[in-house]
Amino acid sequence: MGEENKMMFHEMELDDRILKAVSQVGWSHPTVIQETAIPLLLEGKDVLMRARTGSGKTAAFAIPVIQKILHLKNTSTYQCIRALILSPSKELCGQIASVIADLTLKCSREVKCIDISASGDMHIQKSLLSDQPDIVVATPARALAHLKANSMRLKEDLSVLVVDEADLVFSFGYEDEVKELLGFLPKIYQAVLASATLSDDVLSLKKIVLRNPVTLKLEEPELAPSSQLQHYHLYAEEDDKAAILYALLKLNLIRGKSIIFVRTFKIGSCVLNSELPASIRCLSVDQFNRGRFQIIIASDEKALEKPDGGLLKGEDIRKKKKQKSKRKKDRESGVSRGIDFQHVSNVINFDFPLDVNSYVHRAGRTARGNNQGSVLSFVSIKEKPLMEDYSFALEEVEGFRYRSRDAWRAVTRIAVREARLQEIKRELLNCDKLKGYFEQQPGELAAIKRDRALHTVRLQQHLAHQPLAQLRGEGPAGRFHRHHVTSTSCRPRHTPAVR
Repeated sequence: MGEENKMMFHEMELDDRILKAVSQVGWSHPTVIQETAIPLLLEGKDVLMRARTGSGKTAAFAIPVIQKILHLKNTSTYQCIRALILSPSKELCGQIASVIADLTLKCSREVKCIDISASGDMHIQKSLLSDQPDIVVATPARALAHLKANSMRLKEDLSVLVVDEADLVFSFGYEDEVKELLGFLPKIYQAVLASATLSDDVLSLKKIVLRNPVTLKLEEPELAPSSQLQHYHLYAEEDDKAAILYALLKLNLIRGKSIIFVRTFKIGSCVLNSELPASIRCLSVDQFNRGRFQIIIASDEKALEKPDGGLLKGEDIRKKKKQKSKRKKDRESGVSRGIDFQHVSNVINFDFPLDVNSYVHRAGRTARGNNQGSVLSFVSIKEKPLMEDYSFALEEVEGFRYRSRDAWRAVTRIAVREARLQEIKRELLNCDKLKGYFEQQPGELAAIKRDRALHTVRLQQHLAHQPLAQLRGEGPAGRFHRHHVTSTSCRPRHTPAVR
């Protein structure tokens, strides 16, 4: 569609308060999915929308929901929950609630929205739900818990049901919850499914949620075009990965905000993963978006990986539920999928993703909107037959190798365990709920404060400095240059091309 024929927000017959909020947020014109989906949703149709990550799907369903609620309030003063928005993870729920807050800036008194995805006190959330907010955002499990406890009653008044990241709902093991939850809804309501892919799980969800839906499958590449997003691949073993990454960062060849994705460091050591408390994860993402730090390390959901490298589907999840595990992972926490990391210039796959979909969703963290981005993937030798030919001069990072190896050896299981214990102690000391307990038990508070790690990592300050000869270009490492990395398309030989 040509630029001159593009529909603008003010041509969609939206409420003036929504238009003012959209303008204040800084959206000059709708994205392709918004331009297509919003008119259909305003007509009351059930819609299945598929669009790549970062295409504006959240606003595509949030704007019609707010518009519908404002219209209903013109004819009815009865306060009730009119929209339920489900998302598979707490972080995604938080993002949806944030977008809705931005879009209701000018009508915040008329349209109330709460996010009950956090695993907090059910009684506190019940009191919030008793005020009958217009929009409730939740994970399927948390929404079902409140429905069973009669904290929410949707049977009579619900107007809209939205399922965001629908392709992850069954993968996260929510199939049973969704089917049971539908029994608490009225017979007639508008439904929306938003997804980055049209997987078998999405089609299964479509059959039980939507009625005579309009399917929007935008004819667009899954990733930004090569003029906007560059892909680099590097074959390297584990020791070489650390040395090369250290060299790239030390020589400032990677500039701008970066996300480093890992599957495992042989030990579970990540800055952002599902084992961290939800408050820490949300705070980490928020601080990264605000520019407090430039690099974040994130892991995919290992619970969703098959031994052969694929993603678990609904049936596999049900089988996995029956298996006992030593530790219970937080299935409502995702990283590579859907999280709105803002202004990311680089995505680094320290561990190469196990399938094309994972690659697409990781790469989708950068080159969002009209911004430029790049993806650098480290590929182990055993994965080499899957990738196209590629060249890189490893001898140019020899000067960095011993430094990275010294640092790598210090990251032991004991060191990681002690670091995580320190994180837990900080959370305990900062927890408002425990302040009253510690006031009554000062001895336990003193014991936590006095506790010291049995094993500490000795910092080697010399590793932070690089010989000037290498930084000035004298010697092999001085010749290190980004253009020595050959840019290739991400195209495993046995899968469709990703552009």
